[in-house]
Amino acid sequence: MDARVISVVGIGADGWDGLAEVSREVLRGADVLFGGRRQLGLVPAGKAERVAWPSPLLPALPELIRRYEGRVLAVLASGDPMFYGIGSTLAELLGPGRLRVLPHASSVSLACARLGWPLERVDVVSLVGRPPGTLNALVAPRRRILVLGAGREAPAVVAALLAGRGFGPSRMTVLCDLGAEAETVRHGVAGEWTESAASALNIVAVECAPGPGAAPLPRTSGLPDDLFEHDGQITKSEVRAITLSRLAPLPGELLWDVGAGAGSVAIEWARVHPSCAAVAVESRPERAERIDRNAGALGVPGIRVVTGRAPDALEGLPAPDAVFIGGGLTVPGLLERCWDALKPGGRLVANGVTLESEVRVAQARETHGGELVRVGVERAGPLGGFTGWRPAMPVTIWTTRKDAP
Repeated sequence: MDARVISVVGIGADGWDGLAEVSREVLRGADVLFGGRRQLGLVPAGKAERVAWPSPLLPALPELIRRYEGRVLAVLASGDPMFYGIGSTLAELLGPGRLRVLPHASSVSLACARLGWPLERVDVVSLVGRPPGTLNALVAPRRRILVLGAGREAPAVVAALLAGRGFGPSRMTVLCDLGAEAETVRHGVAGEWTESAASALNIVAVECAPGPGAAPLPRTSGLPDDLFEHDGQITKSEVRAITLSRLAPLPGELLWDVGAGAGSVAIEWARVHPSCAAVAVESRPERAERIDRNAGALGVPGIRVVTGRAPDALEGLPAPDAVFIGGGLTVPGLLERCWDALKPGGRLVANGVTLESEVRVAQARETHGGELVRVGVERAGPLGGFTGWRPAMPVTIWTTRKDAP
């Protein structure tokens, strides 16, 4: 076996008996075998030195690999190593050319096999090391979701979240120890669920069904303002929809939301695709805390919130693909810092509501080009015994793109 290549072997709850012969042969030939204690316990004793993963793993991983360099290494992973597994981490750390991956059936594949669900029509979310609010983005009528549980209390956590969103009638199936002789399956309804899972190794399958009080969240930009906790400092729904269209989010891109207020633009950016990331920069601590709560409630708790005053608070942040300036346009140096940090091809959108901020974006347009648009919104409201139009303050939107050098 080539000592330069690390073998990553997927193993299921059925242990050694469920492995293909090629996987067994790799494990027999290894000098060093890495894995979690539970996984290592599934493999019979052999010549390999066994190394249990430390906690936390990620900071220690590079040194572990270097320490055993030159020996034949194998890594045990649960199910498919490239599905929320150590295989993905090693591929990023070492490059895919250093790995030989031998996958086992993933727990998701096994769950779909038990349920008769087409895998390509199922949403999958992991709550292992992630906030429960991550599930909020996926809850919608008639959707099927597989939730990778974190511990025996995972079904109760999922049930409470569903009931809290008005989806108490949703049918839940909890599948534990998939593939093992001890495999169990339990059925129930979210609004009535009280049991812990039979095992920490569980998947919660959800068939989303809204109750009378459900309020499904659309995936389009311009969510209603009252879905956000705010103190009035929020980019209003209609203007937000236009702003997001100008920011033009793409999968895998990063946004800076500067002067984030309630975080509405950053949150809607992150909801476009699971790989979209956002940094919300807000100077007032109480607003920064609201952004965290809003992000969790709307299904994107991974948004990074930086509490501090820009431009100083921008120091050290990763370069953005897009920048939105919703507040602080007149702060000296802020716009310049954002422009300098923006990646080539990136978009910058700035909204102004005061004369001073309008002057600032007009000056910036002279330097960096782009387009100015003024948006006015009027809402119908009571006027005496009749209905009249009440105009909101107009917003000037400057949009520009940074050309590649």
